[in-house]
Amino acid sequence: MHFDQLFSNFGDLTVQGLAQGAIYALFALGYTMVYGVLRLINFAHSEVFMVGTFGAYLSWTWLGLDQNSPTPALGTALLYLLVGLVAACAFSAVTAVALEFVAYRPLRKRNAPVLTFLITAIGASVVISEFVGVQTRRAPRAVPTLVHSKDLVNIAGTSITNIQVSIIALAIVLMIALDMFINRTRLGRGVRAIAQDPNTAALMGVNKDRVISLVFLLGGLMAGAAALMYDVKITGTNNSVGFDLGIKAFAAAVLGGIGNLRGSLLGGLLLGMLEGWGSGLFGQQWVGVVAFVVLIVILLFRPTGLLGESLGRARA
Repeated sequence: MHFDQLFSNFGDLTVQGLAQGAIYALFALGYTMVYGVLRLINFAHSEVFMVGTFGAYLSWTWLGLDQNSPTPALGTALLYLLVGLVAACAFSAVTAVALEFVAYRPLRKRNAPVLTFLITAIGASVVISEFVGVQTRRAPRAVPTLVHSKDLVNIAGTSITNIQVSIIALAIVLMIALDMFINRTRLGRGVRAIAQDPNTAALMGVNKDRVISLVFLLGGLMAGAAALMYDVKITGTNNSVGFDLGIKAFAAAVLGGIGNLRGSLLGGLLLGMLEGWGSGLFGQQWVGVVAFVVLIVILLFRPTGLLGESLGRARA
């Protein structure tokens, strides 16, 4: 163990973990919303995220940018980032809604058992990943560097960069917007009604299919935003990028309380910090082990997660 390395770099590791955790948090929202409404673990959500990373990449490619393009001026960079965000969200949202319509809705119509949904989710995940892999020849794609990492502020020896601040701020803003939508709008009430009691909600005039499509759409939009953050932070993507991040995002959803929107944010940020601290204490190769050991320990004492509240019972 390297306690001296952990304590000497504690601030930097914490900020880096928060930035990574913000990506996990937005990614996890798709898992938690679908589970909150359907009691389904949508393992194909990792590929929804992956498609979003390629959506941003393709939008920049169509604009004539590549990894060798010079870093644009701030105003132009913001415009490119906005285009990438729209493209990533659109690609992920369309993929998520199509997945629900093609893979899950026919099973619901036939009242298929839960195990069938789970197997279908795994199969859909493999199909999407392999399809993109064939189209890209499994070669990684480097995205253009639109923003150089620069220190914005230094607090007690901890450097906080513009990219870290942007990622964390965007995640919090989108999380607040989604939380307000679910808790304070008519469509959001429909989502909570279906999550709490689908049969009674249907008798009250709530269109179950429309609500479920909306849930997949919202989850896809959040995954698209996370995909853009990943592209900017890592500057690259490939057809298997969603697998590892998908496992960690699912873990974040469980840690915060599967089915709880605010729990996803808390779980994602906490998991990111645990990874950062674990890398300082044990080394980078033990990052995943440390995070998941802590997850298991927490769930032993609180099986429903830290917040542990279902989507159907959530309140503003």
